Amino acid sequence: MEASITVLLFAFTKVASSLYYEGSGHSDGEIQTNEVYVESRPLGPYRAPRWCYDLHISDGEATCYSPLGPRYRSTLGTRCRLSCDQGFKLIGQSSVQCLSSRRWSGNGHCRRIQCHVLPPIFYGSYHCSVGVSEGSRCDYSCAPGYMVEGDRSRICMEDGQWSGGEPVCVDLDPPKIQCPVSRMKVAEPEKLTARIFWGNPQVKDSADGVITRVFLRGPEPGSELPEGEHVIRYTAYDRAHNRASCKFIVKVQVRRCPDLTAPLHGYLTCSAAGNNYGATCEYHCEGGYERQGPAARVCQFSQNWAGTPSTCTPMLINVNVNSAGAFIDQFFEKQRLLFISSPSSSDRYYRMQTTALQSSGCGLEQRHVLIVELIGESPREVGRVRNQQLSKELIEELRQVLRISRSYFNMVLIDKHGVDRDRYRQPTASEDIFLFIDTYLLSPRELSQVESNKENCD
Repeated sequence: MEASITVLLFAFTKVASSLYYEGSGHSDGEIQTNEVYVESRPLGPYRAPRWCYDLHISDGEATCYSPLGPRYRSTLGTRCRLSCDQGFKLIGQSSVQCLSSRRWSGNGHCRRIQCHVLPPIFYGSYHCSVGVSEGSRCDYSCAPGYMVEGDRSRICMEDGQWSGGEPVCVDLDPPKIQCPVSRMKVAEPEKLTARIFWGNPQVKDSADGVITRVFLRGPEPGSELPEGEHVIRYTAYDRAHNRASCKFIVKVQVRRCPDLTAPLHGYLTCSAAGNNYGATCEYHCEGGYERQGPAARVCQFSQNWAGTPSTCTPMLINVNVNSAGAFIDQFFEKQRLLFISSPSSSDRYYRMQTTALQSSGCGLEQRHVLIVELIGESPREVGRVRNQQLSKELIEELRQVLRISRSYFNMVLIDKHGVDRDRYRQPTASEDIFLFIDTYLLSPRELSQVESNKENCD
């Protein structure tokens, strides 16, 4: 009886021993290194049977439920749920069962979650906290002068994709431009303009550096600018078409003297604008008057006229001269002389001519024409200019020098240089005489004066 019991105990021990090791995948002396390990509860003096090998998942965890209780992991019918640590993704089955074949119904492993490498960003860069691993945060920044447009940060998510969208670096910063300083210049003498120069504006851009696309609106440097203020504007563009503008003022000043007053019985002719710095004003007197004082005055930089004003006084005619040349020379560049000769004061041609000239006295004065009469025959011959009488000797010499006959009516027109310019044998309308004078004898300045004063003779 005792021998039978001993044999049964030995057999049970042998079976129990084989149930624990067979199909476990480990030898008797093998050391278990699974990360998840549960100590088996002993069955009396014997240990629990291990049907499947213990599960071990690197970077993860196997949570098992055995029919024999929580202390049993690898017995027949045990179910295990597989999961991965943060940052890892389960590849394979998430739940396995220990089968009668002494094998698990499936397998799984944990793979680290990674996103693709982010592409480079033009004109910028990014920095990631843990590379391309799950949970890594990449912050974008741009080069100086550029700004991030879009998501400034992206995170590698659990599905292996980056959050947000790919940003870009855009140049939103306009260039910096500095114009030359405003300036003022006085117009040059006898001019109403000034030539002004200035340098180029200084332009920089934080993104592009030096800017070359700079446009000018206004006159170019070195231009001849008229009196007044002129706004000069420059506009600069960078490669992103951002723009910046600046402006400055160029002022041209014309220094002026007080307006001069024309003398009584005279007028002024002035260069340039008439009263600007460097302008010259000349004094002129009407026919029968002569200038007393300077011929011209100049407007100085101090805005004062040089010299003193001139006046026009009745011309003093000297009839007590010794020759015809001396008589004519006193009218040099002052008067034109119209000599009228007639055999008698009752000559009808003479009367017709004097009547016509008397009605046109204003026109004669404007053209600086002085009438000298030689009337009659010797010994009762008379010569006069204005209210003064000529001596018989002077009358005779004038007739010989100018070849003026006593025998018939005739006229001789002498210009301001004493030159015989025209002769008339019959009475002539004043308009014809004036037409000849205006066409051939008047200077441009005198002609302009005659045109401006025509209404005064109406």
